Amino acid sequence: MVGRVKRRAGLIEAAERAAREVAMPPCPICERPLGCKVEWHHLVPKAEGGRITAAVHPICHRTVHALIPNAELARTYADPAVLRAHPGIARFAAWIADKPADFSAPVRRRR
Repeated sequence: MVGRVKRRAGLIEAAERAAREVAMPPCPICERPLGCKVEWHHLVPKAEGGRITAAVHPICHRTVHALIPNAELARTYADPAVLRAHPGIARFAAWIADKPADFSAPVRRRR
């Protein structure tokens, strides 16, 4: 019985290690590597019928929704490349470029 428990613990440990080593794509908003904390951003907001999501940093997610209303996100900014070209998002991405992956700061609405 003890051998079975040890073997199972070893398998679980190996699976956890493999899951950590799987490379996530970078954040589509700031293009930095993702950290431990990840949120899922609907490229077209759910309220507007969107289903496709992308993994993003929490601060990037809050910034997008603070700067751009959902209707405008659905109409104009469904593509991450176009979203990065938005003046507010471009300014944010330049500011956060040298910050660590799990960096967090308060986000204010600027409308």
